[in-house]
Amino acid sequence: MAARGLRAAAGALRRACGAWSPRLGRRLFCSPPMAGNVQAPAPVGAAREQDRKARIWEDAEQQAKKLKSSPDAEPHRKLPKRKIVLLMAYSGKGYHGMQRNVGSSQFKTIEDDLVSALVQSGCIPENHGEDMRKMSFQRCARTDKGVSAAGQVVSLKVWLIDDILEKINSHLPPHIRILGLKRVTGGFNSKNKCDARTYFYMLPTFAFAHKDHDVQDERYRLSAETLRRVNGLLACYRGTHNFHNFTSQKGPHEASARRYILDMFCEEPFVREGMEFAVIKVKGQSFMTHQIRKMVGLVVAVVKGYAPESVLERSWGEAKVDVPKAPGLGLVLERVHFEKYNQRFGNDGLHEPLDWTQEEAGVTAFKEQHIYPTIISTELHERSMAQWLSTLPVHDFNATAHAAASPGAKVGSGAVRLEAGAPGLPQALPSGSLAKLLTCSALLSLRPLCRRAS
Repeated sequence: MAARGLRAAAGALRRACGAWSPRLGRRLFCSPPMAGNVQAPAPVGAAREQDRKARIWEDAEQQAKKLKSSPDAEPHRKLPKRKIVLLMAYSGKGYHGMQRNVGSSQFKTIEDDLVSALVQSGCIPENHGEDMRKMSFQRCARTDKGVSAAGQVVSLKVWLIDDILEKINSHLPPHIRILGLKRVTGGFNSKNKCDARTYFYMLPTFAFAHKDHDVQDERYRLSAETLRRVNGLLACYRGTHNFHNFTSQKGPHEASARRYILDMFCEEPFVREGMEFAVIKVKGQSFMTHQIRKMVGLVVAVVKGYAPESVLERSWGEAKVDVPKAPGLGLVLERVHFEKYNQRFGNDGLHEPLDWTQEEAGVTAFKEQHIYPTIISTELHERSMAQWLSTLPVHDFNATAHAAASPGAKVGSGAVRLEAGAPGLPQALPSGSLAKLLTCSALLSLRPLCRRAS
């Protein structure tokens, strides 16, 4: 718009004054006579014409200045984009996860609302909202459908306009808030620079009630003995394990299926609106899709008496194990950790450490106002946990154990068991090892024939 206005003014000027001389400029119209070169005064009509042309030049300059300073002339064009991180909190109920699905408007995500707010607030141009790679956008974690966050962190390049947080939040619904902003290095990537992630899973404690001798509703109260058993099972997840059975995206031989869990435990229970709840916290380097929900689901199945404790160790083997997936409602991304980045850049005098201590009050307030009430009210009215618990009897947690104990070799379960009493052979071999063994045996059996033929 500014460019069109400038071109129009220049055209009018050329039509009125003719071509402008870069060498003479305005002196063409109003130059004083030089010594030794006295000329006759110009006629009155010519002087008026010179004044008129000078006024046109001045008007054109004024119009150009107004267009340059107008709000429609892209006021951020002179502002450089800066790499920042935003601390986000949101309630995930009603959303199909965090990550935006471009071209699929029927599945609304958290990033749909975030990008819209960034464009409307003037932080990014509209075409950056259509192609998020143009602003180097990256999130720390892709939360699943219905999953909330109290400490999600995203990195992106924006124009650092005045009152940026207030303007972004003014275009967001109340259940999505930007709680903090920090400048970071130009090459920062929130996903790759994240050392670890901490989630918590909030659930009613009757999920741990034994199926045979405990009440299965809100009257249940978690005993100290049951809590100790729950924490004993959760502690088994610590360390590095093959979690291919805890996601649908990985096979048993993929290196990326191995994940490192720093800690996992259940806190003391508390009562809200007549129902007792507990919070399970887990900290790990990274998690696969549905991994945490399946980790919780398998422990619940064991404590309730549907699955033996041995299923935990079997689930890390190559064999396929039926692992139930707990509802997504209670899962919340609590915080993300950047220890290595802080050690390198946090105290260099140029960048801030990614420490959100000052924002803790806002995070706590958001959890109390939006996340906890959503989980509690949904459980009370929709009974999502109770409905999921009713599906546990359908799972066959002993299928792999029965297959391993049956006589004869079975291929397809990830482990093959040979007939008992086979001389010189182990009782169980991975299917790949068995194939190599059978191939070698076949070659050895053909060796005499090869000798006779020669």
